[in-house]
Amino acid sequence: MPPERAMMYAMSDPHSDPRVELATFPTPVEPAPRLATAIGLGPDDLWIKRDDLTGLGGGGNKIRKLEWTVGAALAEGADTLVTTGAPQSNHARLTAAAGARLGLAVVLVLRGSPGVSRSGNLALDGLFGARIAWAGEVDQAGLDRAAAEVCEELRGGGARPALIPFGGSSALGARGYAHCGEELRRQLPDLRTAVVALGSGGTMAGLVISLGVEAVLGVDVGALTEPATAVSEFAGLATPEGLRVRRDQVGAGYATLTAPTAEALTLAARTAGLVLDPTYTGRAMAGLIAAVRDGDIRPGERTVFVHTGGLPGLFGHAEGVAYAEGQVVEYRA
Repeated sequence: MPPERAMMYAMSDPHSDPRVELATFPTPVEPAPRLATAIGLGPDDLWIKRDDLTGLGGGGNKIRKLEWTVGAALAEGADTLVTTGAPQSNHARLTAAAGARLGLAVVLVLRGSPGVSRSGNLALDGLFGARIAWAGEVDQAGLDRAAAEVCEELRGGGARPALIPFGGSSALGARGYAHCGEELRRQLPDLRTAVVALGSGGTMAGLVISLGVEAVLGVDVGALTEPATAVSEFAGLATPEGLRVRRDQVGAGYATLTAPTAEALTLAARTAGLVLDPTYTGRAMAGLIAAVRDGDIRPGERTVFVHTGGLPGLFGHAEGVAYAEGQVVEYRA
């Protein structure tokens, strides 16, 4: 860890704050030799950090953040969790799962209207017992206002709500991924680059805190207009300068399936048995492939792909499901 990063980390000692245990750590790191050679790396160069195997509620990276944000909510006496997202939000699904495990009520304030999306994460939200407040077609500011209104209504009814930030991303939530970076250093001391999807910013920020700016490559998925600014804020950096961020995989937008992402889904599945989703991990893998092609990641360097989960999101993505089903080949003798 760089000295300035270590100083910042020590000044806000994560062990001094409330944390609730929700997941199974450390998650494994697995070699991916066939995938590595398929994208132009050496067979020993590429490893997968399996944060899709964190356990609770179908797994995924958001649990590491929720251990801190929900822990803080419990310390403040909350009995209800409120958070925001899209209908297929992995963060919303895992907030619902955390509430179910801890006996807390959960209200998810989601963009859109009922009936548009019925499968994937939304189906799990229902199983976990979360209530949904549909905010309509609003921007992030409108979604935040809707969440504030829900919290006010809950307080009026005698509840004690805690508003969990969008994507679970905040300086506090980033501590979960600072711990993940420490895990990675213990598992792979010669790590050169960790590649991760960059959505709301907290996951990359935590990795930057413990691994350093030069060791983390974030692949923008289109969730925020200025994702690097969010990363720098959550990581305690003065500016986003120096952060390694690729913005070439967003395509037509957050909810679309791009051609490079579709290719990455197929390649990861057929060379490593690895299931990715069209919005986050698929784009991140496409970014890794592009980084190898343009020389940002080179053969002979130990590279880790951080698998942040999101499998239910694949089944809630109509374009992604159609693409996957289109890959089926009928057997003919």
